Amino acid sequence: MGVSRYNSEGYPDPTTYGALSNIENEMKAARAYRPIVYVCSPFSGNVEENTANARKYSRFAVECGYIPIAPHLLYPQFLNDNAPVERELGMNFGNVLMSHCAEVWVFGETISTGMDAEIRRAKRKTYRLRYFNSTLEEVPDIKCRKGET
Repeated sequence: MGVSRYNSEGYPDPTTYGALSNIENEMKAARAYRPIVYVCSPFSGNVEENTANARKYSRFAVECGYIPIAPHLLYPQFLNDNAPVERELGMNFGNVLMSHCAEVWVFGETISTGMDAEIRRAKRKTYRLRYFNSTLEEVPDIKCRKGET
């Protein structure tokens, strides 16, 4: 659609055209750029419920204007999480993806073994960590219980 170079009477209006074009371009750029966040939440244990939660957390990130990366939704599709070598491979893939993210978002009230490893890595690499409870409210400090879910 774009902005017209002419006013309502058909005369060239370069000042208005320039101003409105700049606003339109800024809005397009703002819509196009979304920072990437790493979604850290439980997977092991109740896999069905944890997968549904990870989808909910990813959707929340999208609604907040971010691009979510949730390796535990992707890699178990073709790697066996119960096979130690394949689980480690998936964790390593996740670490690579984490290095490309603007932030790491930790979800839920329980920290699984895999999450603990991800959080320790994020802290060691000084990535920005944010914590959310299972109802998607940001919490100032981790109020979680360590252990397998």
